Amino acid sequence: MSNNTRMPEGPLPLFPLEVVLFPNTTLPLHIFEERYKEMINECIAEDRAFGVVLSRGNGVLRTGSTATVEQVVQRFEDGRMVIITFGRQRFEILAIQTDRSFFQAEVQYFEDDDLEPASSQTILLALERFEELARLMEEETETPEADHPELSFQLAQISPDLNFRQTILQIRSEADRMEQVCEHLAVLLERHKVGKEVRKIARRNGHSKHVPDVTGLD
Repeated sequence: MSNNTRMPEGPLPLFPLEVVLFPNTTLPLHIFEERYKEMINECIAEDRAFGVVLSRGNGVLRTGSTATVEQVVQRFEDGRMVIITFGRQRFEILAIQTDRSFFQAEVQYFEDDDLEPASSQTILLALERFEELARLMEEETETPEADHPELSFQLAQISPDLNFRQTILQIRSEADRMEQVCEHLAVLLERHKVGKEVRKIARRNGHSKHVPDVTGLD
């Protein structure tokens, strides 16, 4: 799809997932449910965006991000497909419509209210922590540029914590997001360091297969 993909003028098709999508980040998806095959095929045919929202129980959270289909990697004979999507614009759900096989919503799009940039000290510290965490996690990821206008979203991509990611998505200040991201990266670093030490001890004791990864623990 092109960069001119339009936001729906009417209801926004919704894709509830156990995922938080940030603007200007990619998300690969395997589309296999019939209702979402229908939705994605419509979005591709009409060059339209859809909304990714975090599912919670039988409902969805109010704030999400639009996504566009950037590439159809593979189509299967049964209609399933593997696609690459790209996060675009944040929105808040005003009302949900249930007249289609998939949910749609009336939404309000929003940008940051506070345009004050993060401090250079916070940016440098967050980048240092991100790089160290990526090494510990053995993630093959490029460090974002310090002058990226939404650096917070790029750095928060490394976090598996959905509650944290949702909080960051909702904040309307890059400076405030960067402060929280910087603190969160410090927490993740400490967890990984503790986990690494625990696994070292366990290997010496011959129990490495039974040691849990503490990354996701509170």
